[in-house]
Amino acid sequence: MKIKHKKLKIILIIVLVFLVTGCQTTLVDKDKQPVKNPETGQALIENILCQPENEQTRKLYKENGVKLKDLPKCSEFTPASTKYDGLWTGIFVKPLAFLILTLGKYIGSFALSIIIITIIIRLILFPFTRKMAVQSELMKKATPELERIKKKYEGKTDQDSMLKQNQEMMMIYKKYNFNPLTSCIISFIQLPLLLAFLEAINRVPAIFEENFLGIQLGTTPLVGFSSSTIYMYIILIIIIGATTILMFKTTSNQATDPSMKMMPIMMSVIIIITAFFMPSALGIYWSVGNIFAIVQNIIVMKGMEKNGKKA
Repeated sequence: MKIKHKKLKIILIIVLVFLVTGCQTTLVDKDKQPVKNPETGQALIENILCQPENEQTRKLYKENGVKLKDLPKCSEFTPASTKYDGLWTGIFVKPLAFLILTLGKYIGSFALSIIIITIIIRLILFPFTRKMAVQSELMKKATPELERIKKKYEGKTDQDSMLKQNQEMMMIYKKYNFNPLTSCIISFIQLPLLLAFLEAINRVPAIFEENFLGIQLGTTPLVGFSSSTIYMYIILIIIIGATTILMFKTTSNQATDPSMKMMPIMMSVIIIITAFFMPSALGIYWSVGNIFAIVQNIIVMKGMEKNGKKA
């Protein structure tokens, strides 16, 4: 019961944060149509955090009523340099944007900055993600016994049988020290980070204007396919797809419900399709996170096999 209450509190906190705060808004023209940069095909965001440097981009913002003079230069941006616009932006987006800009200024690349910060965040979250990887491996061991219990009570729908089935399954969970709620915790942590990266990329011109290895960070791969560096966007999509499939493969817990076994495949397809429409910089963040998770899970599995136990 306590676990359920804690889970409910986490959900409520996240919901409240999103309800009381704002997020990015699309820049529209006088006809209420999204304004796109003709050079990159990127749909521009109205509430950017600092001034763009590209003259074409600056012109588009000025023509559509954005007062750039009220915004700091991206090189001078700090979380306190713009007006307050909600808890979400203040707690997640601005600090993350500041980190990307600061590190990128010193190493000379905002794309590399995103990669480094992604790795740092993953290292900080390692205790949580390692626990989730261990739980996944425990579930694989518990699956045959759970399936035998389900088969034992197959077709029995009376309350007494259902109660006994749940009790026996809980005993298996206890035997393997498996907590079904563990995987939910890291998901709640990663979702805000993913959204924060998306907003930081879209709302900071210095980031979305940068070109990295022929890839415009703010441009979606779908738009990039019409550019002269189409092959780089194809490579990015291949990397996103391959790392996503491998990540789900190494984290799959072989659920006892046959319908759930299709979940990794469905999620991989959805993410790959989505990757065509998200900024390339977010694709880089996602790929790096996947690679980290794959390496981590391999290390965890080898460590558990070496120790001859699942803990």
